[in-house]
Amino acid sequence: MKTTSFNPARFAPPDASETVRHLQETWAATLRGEPSPIAPRPVIGQSWQRVKRFGVDPEQSTDSVLLQTDELEHRRTSTALADVMPILSGGLGSVADASLQIMVVTDADGRVLWREGNAGVLRRADTICLEEGAAWSEDTTGTNAIGTALSAGAPVQVHSAEHFVRTLHDWTCAASPVHDPRDGRLLGIIDVSGPDSTFHPATLALVDSVSQLAESELRSRHLTAIERLRAVAAPLLCRLGGKALVVDTNGWLAAVTGMPPVDRVALPNSFGAGRVWLPSLGMCVAEPMPGGWLLRVTETDSAGCASRVVLDLGEPRRPRATITGAAGSWAQDLTPRHAELLYVLAVHRQGRSAAQLAVDLFDDPTRTVTVRAELSRVRRRLTGLLDHRPYRFREEVEVEVLLPADPLDLLPHSTAPAVAEARTGQAGTARPH
Repeated sequence: MKTTSFNPARFAPPDASETVRHLQETWAATLRGEPSPIAPRPVIGQSWQRVKRFGVDPEQSTDSVLLQTDELEHRRTSTALADVMPILSGGLGSVADASLQIMVVTDADGRVLWREGNAGVLRRADTICLEEGAAWSEDTTGTNAIGTALSAGAPVQVHSAEHFVRTLHDWTCAASPVHDPRDGRLLGIIDVSGPDSTFHPATLALVDSVSQLAESELRSRHLTAIERLRAVAAPLLCRLGGKALVVDTNGWLAAVTGMPPVDRVALPNSFGAGRVWLPSLGMCVAEPMPGGWLLRVTETDSAGCASRVVLDLGEPRRPRATITGAAGSWAQDLTPRHAELLYVLAVHRQGRSAAQLAVDLFDDPTRTVTVRAELSRVRRRLTGLLDHRPYRFREEVEVEVLLPADPLDLLPHSTAPAVAEARTGQAGTARPH
């Protein structure tokens, strides 16, 4: 499920008229802190700023400590990307080979899990440590398509001297994120890399199309798994009284009895059998099933309502909320949009109208329908935390926001005006309440 729309004009590399020499001049002038005749593209300029803050040296090598064999194999077998490798190989591997390039697949940390393609380019890739188990996040290797796609959350092509580290100036690469359609979580990056002479402007569109094809295959597999779970769950629920439902391991509904159906139940990150309070259901008894969980609702009162929320935005690519109440604590990963909304509401404890939130998120007071729809989803997933008219955290709920060490790393994917202002210190900082 793509969380960021793909705008080729924004993320594609310079057109053919912009020569490598111009890119080299721009790179050199930027490092000297001098103005250059041609400014870097915004996605590249923003990446250069980030890697400078990370302390990356433009003259360093791109070597990194490789994953141990057992750790590499563990990451391969535990990712859903393994299920779509035949699609990736068929859609990109052969094309990369024929065009003197290689295909690289990484996990969400930027660690290379697989690579294939032209034998000569594979050998050349070894010299820059573009090999299985290597780290290619921006903080390790500077601006590159893999790391920058991770940071930007969008498809990116990086050509020649757009790379921050000089060692990579002879390379061109195009990369696109792949997300898990079950929960929107980033699975990793698909990349095509090769010598700068192999650059083609259509490579980025091809890579992004294949990443979408991979997500489509994962979505199809998920629907098939839900159907299998439903076949097992339906006769079981027929024998039960009261309210009960069966969900898969990600909370997606397979069957329900005694209550209205829901699309998905938000499950804590650490979830197990026994009595558990769930924000959308109340107190339940959870029992494991093959491929999912049977949830029997036992109470509907508010005994387990939350009293404290910690909104953790310290890790740029993984916003999450930790909810604490009488029944214990649980953590929930947040979508980028929900993280934006909760951040704004944490800053404005007095509340915001739909129109105000539309300005905060889109700089457009007319987009209230979108805001209300997103808030409806948030309130269903975090029952008992938010009031409306105006939208705000309930007064009795204690709210704490954990911010990144550098304000510029606050929700780096976000283009919301309220977040952009906070990055530059033009907005108030959230405090514990």
